Amino acid sequence: MTNKDLADLLFPSITKTIKDYEEMYPERNLKEGEKVTRFAPSPTGYMHLGGFYQAIIDYVLAKNSNGVFFLRNEDTDTKREVKEATKLIMDTLTHYNIIPDEYEFEGNIVGSYGPYVQSERKEIYHAFIKYLIEIGRAYPCFCTKEELDEMREVQERSKVRTGYYGSYAKYRNVPVEELISKVKEGIPYVIRFKSMGDFNKKFVFEDLVKGKIELPENDEDFVIMKSGDGLPTYHFAHLVDDYLMHTTHVVRGEEWLSSVPKHIELFRTFGFKPPKYVHTPLIIKKEGTSVRKISKRKDPEASMTYYKEKGYPVKAVIEALMTIINSNYEEWHTANSDKEFTDFVYSPKKMSSSGAFFDLEKLDNIAKTVISKMTKDEVYDNLYNWTKDYDKEFNELITKYEDYTKNVLNIEREQKKPRKDYSCYSEIKNQIFYMYDELYNPSSYDWGSITDKDEINKILNLYMDKYYDISDKEVWFNNIKELCDNLGYASNMKDYKENPDNYKGSVADVSTVLRVAITSKSMTPDLYEIMKLLGKDRIISRIEKLK
Repeated sequence: MTNKDLADLLFPSITKTIKDYEEMYPERNLKEGEKVTRFAPSPTGYMHLGGFYQAIIDYVLAKNSNGVFFLRNEDTDTKREVKEATKLIMDTLTHYNIIPDEYEFEGNIVGSYGPYVQSERKEIYHAFIKYLIEIGRAYPCFCTKEELDEMREVQERSKVRTGYYGSYAKYRNVPVEELISKVKEGIPYVIRFKSMGDFNKKFVFEDLVKGKIELPENDEDFVIMKSGDGLPTYHFAHLVDDYLMHTTHVVRGEEWLSSVPKHIELFRTFGFKPPKYVHTPLIIKKEGTSVRKISKRKDPEASMTYYKEKGYPVKAVIEALMTIINSNYEEWHTANSDKEFTDFVYSPKKMSSSGAFFDLEKLDNIAKTVISKMTKDEVYDNLYNWTKDYDKEFNELITKYEDYTKNVLNIEREQKKPRKDYSCYSEIKNQIFYMYDELYNPSSYDWGSITDKDEINKILNLYMDKYYDISDKEVWFNNIKELCDNLGYASNMKDYKENPDNYKGSVADVSTVLRVAITSKSMTPDLYEIMKLLGKDRIISRIEKLK
């Protein structure tokens, strides 16, 4: 009996060959320098910040070169698969406008190199595995979990490397006849790759981020097809898919560096040219004085749903990630503020090799700048869309008062240095609630330095009786200054600073009383604009409630 007999027994229905699939998936019609990248997440949970960070790199690499960016669903880990994860991945990419050129979603395939879901490509993988068995580079392994655990214990006691290799590879050199017999008996098995590497020898691997690295050759007979469902492992599936889909660049986390020897040996065994690898640094964050990897368990910001739920602008999240993707991005963006992030030429060499530091405070600052540059209509539309999903009550309110809300959002916006009040849409309601009678029901007032109730009433009554005039900003402010002079407050801050004992307080204190009386807050945007929008009747109503 031969290896071919074993291969035919294991895969009796597989009639297509590697050559057949090469003809089905011909070379792409690419011009020189055009790159083909893929975002290949596993649908095992929520969309992780680190995965999205890699998707942006994939997207920029493809767009920089006028190439192809495709989405591949790596769902071979059926035990950990989460039903809604695929939709969440697609929704996230769509939300950020990182749209793949090729993908498969809800039964619809876009592109000529699908299926783009690995569980639908089983026959393809089996054809490649069948070939390995035929040439003696793969074999069935019938070890039980208990046998593998025992082997590991022996290795640990002997203080040698753990793993299925060399003399520990129990079924590596078993005669074909015996393997065939066990298969026929129905004994469960996995398929293992038969390595020809020598762990004591090194080879040079060039990573586009870390440069040339010396790695030990692989000598482990690792699993390439699992028992039960017959699906391949990641190690094998990505080789077949990246070869047939003609991926030129693979972007993945640096934790995969240790698997490179396995992958390179697989590519060499088939005689395939491996893609270029971009192993990205881990996303890290500060915690007190220490630095650690961002964690799914500990950090809500590790999930991409966090940014959508908070209402961060799409552009801000991408900008924040671009600053950690390449060290020179901020400088470029400052000089090219009118350009899109896809116009930036990404360089793997300009990635940090020690970790990518992601800072929420920095994201907040970027987001405030992004929102400050929007028109009132843009802010309103984005706020409307966010509240539609996350705050229906506020959505109804801003829909009812659309023009009014736009004017509220426009306070100190159309000027040389617009205010930077909001980092995300979820913050807006708490900052402008006092502009809506339906939301205005303060339980406390931030009066500042003037706390005497009689004095507060005196200021408010005199202002409303004699000095209320919002027809013009200059007139309005001069009236407040006159009010100050009348009540013994310094109408000029310079005078107050030079002789504070001569006055009850300053124009700032009187302005604060007015501000707090109608908003309950001591810090707000331009008071004149607020008063103009509220109008006299609503201002009087709020002041009356204080008495």
